[in-house]
Amino acid sequence: MIPLSVLDLVPVREGGTVGQALDETAQLAKAAEQAGYKRFWIAEHHGSEGIAGGATSLVISHVGHATSTIRIGAGGIMLPNHNPFVIAEQFGTLDALFPGRVDLGLGRAPGADPRIGQALRKDLMRAAENFPQDVVELQARLAGYPPLPLAATPGTGVDVQMWILGSSLFGAQLAAHLGLPYAFASHFAPAQLDAALAAYRNNFEPSDVLERPHVMAAMTVVAADTDEEAALLASSLDQSFVDFRSGRTGKLRPPVPGFRESLPADARAMLEHMRQASAVGSRETVRSDVMSFIDRTGADELIVAGAVWDPEARKRSLALTMEALR
Repeated sequence: MIPLSVLDLVPVREGGTVGQALDETAQLAKAAEQAGYKRFWIAEHHGSEGIAGGATSLVISHVGHATSTIRIGAGGIMLPNHNPFVIAEQFGTLDALFPGRVDLGLGRAPGADPRIGQALRKDLMRAAENFPQDVVELQARLAGYPPLPLAATPGTGVDVQMWILGSSLFGAQLAAHLGLPYAFASHFAPAQLDAALAAYRNNFEPSDVLERPHVMAAMTVVAADTDEEAALLASSLDQSFVDFRSGRTGKLRPPVPGFRESLPADARAMLEHMRQASAVGSRETVRSDVMSFIDRTGADELIVAGAVWDPEARKRSLALTMEALR
């Protein structure tokens, strides 16, 4: 079985607080470590009261202190929101705290609606155009070569594994050109999955850090004892997807029986489209759907996402998923 990892958005539950969400993420990371997952990544998102991972480097540090062996990192840092020097310092600090455990996934999207540009005092359209140059600068700063006029301390010559993230062909082509591992966000944007993986593999140029293409694909995975129980747990995530597509943000809501069936046809079609990269059900169902997805993508690693309102049910989902795929 290929390695399994976890992607977490630090969901804030309805009736819960940000502090509780951060504690629940740390506990989830502990459970993932105990179950044998390889990585635990935090995604940078802004402007939603239901997602508490905006200060991504701080949350990664929190997770690092709660664990001891699992790799920790960003899935990812939205680089146009920042500058390479500051990210080098932040991840250099993480590497000093948790040596040999830190991953840095880089994305080009803002992780929020367009208002984030004004809040950050940045021209994000121009920053996104500069994404390839910023990635190269960040590589140089982390490697310490070529020498730059001002070194990031910490941040120079550190052991941080860099990834390019994407949900379109752009990230795939950049990862291939730079010879970096590539992670595709198929859990929420499956439309260009096959084309992006083909572009990455066909155009890959070996580098000092990677000799051959290396793909991680993302899936929504919710496992429970029965298909019916898993579908009920996944209705919290379904509600979040529907809200997001409708321009609404809010905290993660409790499960609702029959939620999908209550939706209009266009909303049901949107959720079914997302199901291209999901496995929701019992151990047997999850195993079948995940193995089909691996066969389709030829992925070298798999990262699973899927917010569940009950923290204990989400930890059990991770354990059942690992049991199903061993």
